[in-house]
Amino acid sequence: QRAALALVLLPLLAPAGAVEPISLGLAIAGAAASALTGFISYPRLYCYFRECCLHRQDRRAAAALQENLDKRLFGQHLVSKVVVKAVRGFLNNTNAKKPLALSLHGWTGTGKNFVSKIVAESIYKKGLQSKYVHQFVATLHFPHAHSINLYKDQLQSWIRGNVSICPRSLFIFDEMDKMHAGLIDSIKPFLDYYELLDGVSYRQAIFIFLSNAGAEKITEVTLDFWRNGRSREEIQLTDIQNALSVSVFNNKNSGFWHSTLIDKNLIDYFIPFLPLEYKHVKMCVRVEVESRGYAVDEEILTRIADEMTYFPREERIYSDKGCKTVDAKLDYYYD
Repeated sequence: QRAALALVLLPLLAPAGAVEPISLGLAIAGAAASALTGFISYPRLYCYFRECCLHRQDRRAAAALQENLDKRLFGQHLVSKVVVKAVRGFLNNTNAKKPLALSLHGWTGTGKNFVSKIVAESIYKKGLQSKYVHQFVATLHFPHAHSINLYKDQLQSWIRGNVSICPRSLFIFDEMDKMHAGLIDSIKPFLDYYELLDGVSYRQAIFIFLSNAGAEKITEVTLDFWRNGRSREEIQLTDIQNALSVSVFNNKNSGFWHSTLIDKNLIDYFIPFLPLEYKHVKMCVRVEVESRGYAVDEEILTRIADEMTYFPREERIYSDKGCKTVDAKLDYYYD
């Protein structure tokens, strides 16, 4: 523990500017996490003062996930079905062979961040604010291509330190389509079928990747169903998943470009978020109005949905921003 503490203090004594502030924060937090390992040898004492690893029992977490997705997610039947089954099965598996890795794909505003938030809230009472939930945004935490090797080392250190403290840690990587190609491969060992790596097991951890990559393929399949007079609810995961994984693998801007995570089949599910229709936008508006405690005005709901822009240009079926701007538009009408 003294050695770990020294690692925390050493960067603070180094000359200013030696490491980027964001990168330094990742390195310090990873080292500090490792230093706490000895303290959690006394779980009852630790839980008395601090939030505990895996706040909810596994079955309760799965039930909460199902309930929240049913009430708050619209137009994404595939997402609800696959995420619930994948997370429930993983949480209930006492002998998982590898961490759970989910890759969420679709246009902005279709619910990727929202679903990752619901997953976090279902497992931990504090949700995204839990110290066992770790979010990375590509353009914020890994902004410079020339620092890729530094980022790799620090990312590995962060994951190792936090899983040492809480085996059921949750890692969320946003803007995968903006992440430097190859950076994500630095965590490949943590996602593989290893029982232990340097004495640490990663088999209970959960990794969620968010990306716009593959959205064109998802829209193409969804439009084909619509043009053939078939309901979007008829779309099955098998209709999209294989084509989606190939599209992401071959997309130089996906973050998974020629990634060993795909090549070695370490991503458990590629989950497509379908583009949202007019009726789904109205559902989003209604829920947001109710959550603010306002009276529901059908005229305002319709007006906001009508103000959204839709594509393709001729058919105008799908909202090009999904439900992304609903919150801002409500500010205009109600505040």
